[in-house]
Amino acid sequence: MSQQQLQRPETEQPLKYGDFFNVKGELADQPIAPQDAAMMQSVEAMVFGKNQKGGPASVMQAAAAKNERSGHVSHEDTTQLVGDEGVTVAETKLPGRRIITESVAGQVLGRYVEPLPVTAAAATEGDVEEAPITIGEALAATALTAGEKPVEQSDAAAIQAAEARATGSSVVTPGGLAATAQSAASANEGLAQDVDKIKLNDVLTGAAAKLPADKAATRQDAQGVMEAELRNNQSLTAYPGGVAASVAAAARLNERSS
Repeated sequence: MSQQQLQRPETEQPLKYGDFFNVKGELADQPIAPQDAAMMQSVEAMVFGKNQKGGPASVMQAAAAKNERSGHVSHEDTTQLVGDEGVTVAETKLPGRRIITESVAGQVLGRYVEPLPVTAAAATEGDVEEAPITIGEALAATALTAGEKPVEQSDAAAIQAAEARATGSSVVTPGGLAATAQSAASANEGLAQDVDKIKLNDVLTGAAAKLPADKAATRQDAQGVMEAELRNNQSLTAYPGGVAASVAAAARLNERSS
């Protein structure tokens, strides 16, 4: 995949989608916002297990950060068109290779072809249906997209809601994700410096394997997790790339692939 560089000269105008991607219409004139980038980071992390170096998510994140520093957008902003239509990372498997297509609001930002390992290539000779993204996988993706964020009560509440929906039980398991997140949030409240606090990646790395049960993320799951995070956040906002945002991204991907 060709790497896109932020080489546009500094101006008074915000950095827009049309400055870096071959998009048209209303999207081309829209500034790249932090929550847009967070959504793309979340779906990349869920599909690839990491963010692609030089990919659309990294370009969007860099542009959004510049727009935020220059005062064109705030940290919580989402471009309305992107919020309405979402972001997707689609994988099409063919014999010996796969085609990756990353899109925002229905327009392609990047498409490239990757070879498949021999074992994976053999699996594509049959018509293999892509498995939906689970709640546990969405939580694990949060460790990549917001891993350096100190765990707060809003995160612990969202993780508890996600665990309950994944397992079908509201009982908090000692030593489980929800219990660990709650302990981390309580411990962090007594610490003054972020460097000393327990981070989301300390709790959520390998989250899918830590759940006693798991399920595909749905819109109802995403709504429940979002409500839990918002109820416990004084600003009533969800953290970009955080727990609620990642579960919501997983639910959107599952709906589009069903």
